[in-house]
Amino acid sequence: MKPADIPENEAKRLETLKSLDVLDTPAEERFDRITRMAERMFNVPIALVTLVDENRQWFKSCLGLTFNEAPREISFCGHAILDDDVFIIYAASKDERFADNPMVTGEPYVEFYAGCPLIVNGYRLGTLCIVDHVTRTFNSDDIAALKDLAATVEIELSALQLATHDDLTGILNRRGFISLANNTLNLSLRNTFPVVLVYLDVDKFKAINDRFGHATGDFVLTSFANLLSASLRESDIIARLGGDEFIILLSSISLKEAKAVIDEFQNALNSYLKSKQPDLAVSFSSGIVEFDHNKHATIEAFLCDADTKMYSNKHATNK
Repeated sequence: MKPADIPENEAKRLETLKSLDVLDTPAEERFDRITRMAERMFNVPIALVTLVDENRQWFKSCLGLTFNEAPREISFCGHAILDDDVFIIYAASKDERFADNPMVTGEPYVEFYAGCPLIVNGYRLGTLCIVDHVTRTFNSDDIAALKDLAATVEIELSALQLATHDDLTGILNRRGFISLANNTLNLSLRNTFPVVLVYLDVDKFKAINDRFGHATGDFVLTSFANLLSASLRESDIIARLGGDEFIILLSSISLKEAKAVIDEFQNALNSYLKSKQPDLAVSFSSGIVEFDHNKHATIEAFLCDADTKMYSNKHATNK
């Protein structure tokens, strides 16, 4: 058995998947309708909407199986998300990658598999796949039909993403941030690595809007978000909480190192905006707090602490 390779963009792929806040949620008719259509169209006993998490494949919609997840290392879908094309295995028992796979030699006795990657925001998060217990053909019309069904799943998943991402900047919104941040804090508690929260507020943003107009204000916010994304690590979580307020969650980093990161970002922001808008100078206030599980019982308490620190710093600066 050959486990699938890990995608090069795995960290961002998982971040996008988890930001949807869909894993381990109940079945939904909008997804079940699509697997029923796949079952009828292709006359197969199994049809699945699968999302590939860090260590498992989890089925948002599951038709024909009695379980709703399986280890990623034995999954067919782990292979399918490595490419944009439909991944097809005509006879798994004769394929050296899968012949001794437990899902081939035992339940559900996979012989034929076809999986179309589900792409959201450029990342392959899982598949719409069909499975049969016998080998079968799958022609170009079949591939096109599976792609059409998968596109419908992608639309539904994208609708979930819109609920977790900021319309203007494209980064996470408050809902998306809290979902991902809770996961990081839980990992921090289990694995004892430090986590630092940075609260950022663009200074005198109303004055920028009043003087230069809302288009320039939007330019400042999108530039701010884009530079944050470019400046930080893939493992860092960035969000716009609303208005001119942004938040960053940095893991496995000290308070001193986090402050240095923010200083470097200010320099990068100044350089970029000066090259685009010669008359525009933008600064921001920040509050930086290290996670303390005794003090921060919830992510909201953590946010409140960083918010308080940020406004305290802003008040001290303006004195």
